[in-house]
Amino acid sequence: MAYIEMKNSTKLYHMGSTTITANDNVSFTIEQGELAIILGASGAGKSTVLNILGGMDTNTSGQVIIAGYRRTDIGFVFQFYNLVANLTARENVELASQIVPDAQDARQALADVGLADRVDNFPAQLSGGEQQRVAIARAVAKNPKILLCDEPTGALDYNTGKQVLRILQDMSRKKGATVVIVTHNSAIAPIADRVIRMHDGRVSSIEVNEHPMDIEELEW
Repeated sequence: MAYIEMKNSTKLYHMGSTTITANDNVSFTIEQGELAIILGASGAGKSTVLNILGGMDTNTSGQVIIAGYRRTDIGFVFQFYNLVANLTARENVELASQIVPDAQDARQALADVGLADRVDNFPAQLSGGEQQRVAIARAVAKNPKILLCDEPTGALDYNTGKQVLRILQDMSRKKGATVVIVTHNSAIAPIADRVIRMHDGRVSSIEVNEHPMDIEELEW
């Protein structure tokens, strides 16, 4: 059985007399330790899939099966950061240690995303890209078995984006985490073990890459 399996998952939103289909009979599998990319344009239904996988939303019909799932097993990188405004970068990352007993050192996690000199800054004192990196450090610090990332490089410049993708690829290759990245940027697809393409709420194709590219070789 696959580590993550979504079977015929449909998500409907009702707004007055209108019904919006965000996901339409979505099915795919992801194996343990894979780096998977869910790729598609804005409005394709990618973030809805991610929220359902992470237990932050429920589907209308269909099944989601995750082997051995527990709340402490999942790290989530939100598109809009979701940092606590009155906590410093270090304190935001330290929230991970309140959830899991073996969390990474917050200062080291921040240094790994290039923020060693920003540990005592509050979110309002950080750029959008720096806030995104704090959010990634917070998720990675949990040492999660599953890492779900919603547009993790969307607010980042090229070099910082590659740095973050290196961290995510290492989480999969070196720590055995299953990493799922939602993105509209097709240029990063070659780094994935599995690419799930979505269009108009449906899965349009699934490609398994036997030889994923190392992030250092990727240009876009």
